[in-house]
Amino acid sequence: MIFENTLAFAQQLDKQDILAHFRDRFYMPHHNKKPVIYLCGNSLGLQPKSAQVAVQQEFDDWAKLGVEGHFQAKNPWKFYHHFLTEKAAKVVGAKPSEVVIMNNLTANLHLMMVSFYRPSAKRYKIMMEVSAFPSDQYAMETQAKFHGFNPEEAIIELKPRKGEYTLRTEDIIAKIHEHKDELAIVMMGGVNYYTGQAFDMARIAKSAHEVGAMAGFDLAHAAGNLQLQLHDWDVDFAVWCTYKYLNSGPGGTSGVFVHERHANKPELNRFAGWWGHNEEERFLMKKGFKPMEGAAGWQLSNAQVFPMAIHKASLEMFDEAGIENLRKKSETLTGYLEFILNEINSAYKTRDEGQNSKFKIITPSDAKDRGCQLSIIVSENGKKLFDYLYENNVWPDWREPDVIRMSPVPMYNSFEDVFRIGEIIKQYYK
Repeated sequence: MIFENTLAFAQQLDKQDILAHFRDRFYMPHHNKKPVIYLCGNSLGLQPKSAQVAVQQEFDDWAKLGVEGHFQAKNPWKFYHHFLTEKAAKVVGAKPSEVVIMNNLTANLHLMMVSFYRPSAKRYKIMMEVSAFPSDQYAMETQAKFHGFNPEEAIIELKPRKGEYTLRTEDIIAKIHEHKDELAIVMMGGVNYYTGQAFDMARIAKSAHEVGAMAGFDLAHAAGNLQLQLHDWDVDFAVWCTYKYLNSGPGGTSGVFVHERHANKPELNRFAGWWGHNEEERFLMKKGFKPMEGAAGWQLSNAQVFPMAIHKASLEMFDEAGIENLRKKSETLTGYLEFILNEINSAYKTRDEGQNSKFKIITPSDAKDRGCQLSIIVSENGKKLFDYLYENNVWPDWREPDVIRMSPVPMYNSFEDVFRIGEIIKQYYK
């Protein structure tokens, strides 16, 4: 598509957008008595208007039924995770049996590591990207310590080449094969939170398996953002949160994927709880853990009904919109933002007689290598630009030490939003 930096062009794209009506199904924050242009969906998604209705249903059933809500509620709590499974599986490209909604992200990551990080004296190393999200770094550090290894020796960090901000897939593959005899697991983010780079999970999983290692991914910044195909990519396991692109509330519940080749192995190490026990026998209260078939066998405690109700409301919108339609719009919307930002850079570079650009986009320019996030390093005092945007009703987010992250989310951001972002940045540099 040939973009134009005009309001009329942006408004025409909005008229053609088959997803535009979803914007009205979210509450938009206000600042200075005006709605903001919200670009923080990669940190916390907006609240669906249907979320309150969904939670109120569970409050009402709790009030009327008490404990009998487990069996007699409109959505019986005993089976609550079942109401989420099929739609969640569509979002991540999995079979329903391979997905379960439970717990929180890092708790689920540790649970998965119990099953899939089984180090030996020789094969014990964990591979991850440098500057992964801190929670992942802490989880891998403590997993290594738990098994008696020094994290400095056990964790291999993948670093970009000198002068580059993102990783090259061929370098990741080469590093996997370099450590083929000592690598136990590759555990990376699906999308790096800082740069916005989306990794080639299919090739990474294939390479890990070629050397006898497991492949797992934290999809916190990928689920609801990319069009995932976890089953077909042959990923061993994945975890994700639901409060970013999946719009399911602060600290919302989490999702887990376990590939079907692992899902029905009772002998596989895991930490068990009664909600993962055979559903038909769960309330018989007997000793002897018999895991549910599939990913559901990794559950611990009974369903978190209230956060799951919010997630249920959000998943219904994703199912209606279609992840393939959202991804298609996302590529165009993010591409338009990139075009606007590059135009501003070019204009000021010309005006300043070829001096350095005002900012640099460090997220890959190829749509297949990113989601809807663009990470920007400003040449001078980036925090000042961030604060200016915030006060002028554009809400990106700031990540230390020097990045402004902008995420135009296809479910509720518009092309006119993107055009107006450019106009406000132009005002800053006048």
